[in-house]
Amino acid sequence: MKRFRKTAKLSESIHQQLSMYALAASAAGVGMLAQPAEAKIVYTPVHHVIGRNERYKVDLNHDKIGDLTLVNTYGCNNDYCVDALSAFPAAGNGVEGKYGLAYALLLGTKVGPKQPFTGKIMALSSSSFGTFGQWFNVSNRYLGVSFNIQGKTHYGWLRLSVRVLGHAKMITTLSGYAYETIPNKPIIAGKTKGPEEIAQTPDAALPATSPQPATLCALAMGAPGLSIWRREEERGAR
Repeated sequence: MKRFRKTAKLSESIHQQLSMYALAASAAGVGMLAQPAEAKIVYTPVHHVIGRNERYKVDLNHDKIGDLTLVNTYGCNNDYCVDALSAFPAAGNGVEGKYGLAYALLLGTKVGPKQPFTGKIMALSSSSFGTFGQWFNVSNRYLGVSFNIQGKTHYGWLRLSVRVLGHAKMITTLSGYAYETIPNKPIIAGKTKGPEEIAQTPDAALPATSPQPATLCALAMGAPGLSIWRREEERGAR
């Protein structure tokens, strides 16, 4: 014999409470789905010395694709010697700076989309013409970079120290680099962990002061030196 249960009638107030609960649960679920990806900084400690006529290719995100190449070019003629330190980004990437000069950023500087990324020359030392650029006898300064991952722009930094030893000889030490995993998100120079808090920081350590650094390179290195620098630029962009 079948028994039938009587359908209980809920009061209107209970109906309203259940409806409100359903709406709240739905909103919470949508909110969880809409959460943005957590910012994460990927840091790579390294110790690499770049000496006379040496180069070092940096792969910021370890995808086996070089993002930029640090090049130390040294040469002499009958009258003087010249050592040039440059950063050549791969095609579509950039080095923070302008007028061809790469900025030597201070710890805590913001690297992001509002900055210029047309730098290349870091330092040039001549035994006769003096020095040029922002990277002379500096310790733990930062090179800001922009680079592409699957067609999206990411920002990162390299930590470098540069010493001028005389007779136009420079030695550069790369001690680490990092990048932000979220596309178009700024990164703070020197920050090795995320998520990060973006603070008010200076845009660059020093302003560029000359619109024609390549011309000064030509004066210091001569026509053969400028030709070498241009060939290095082409190789670094590959």
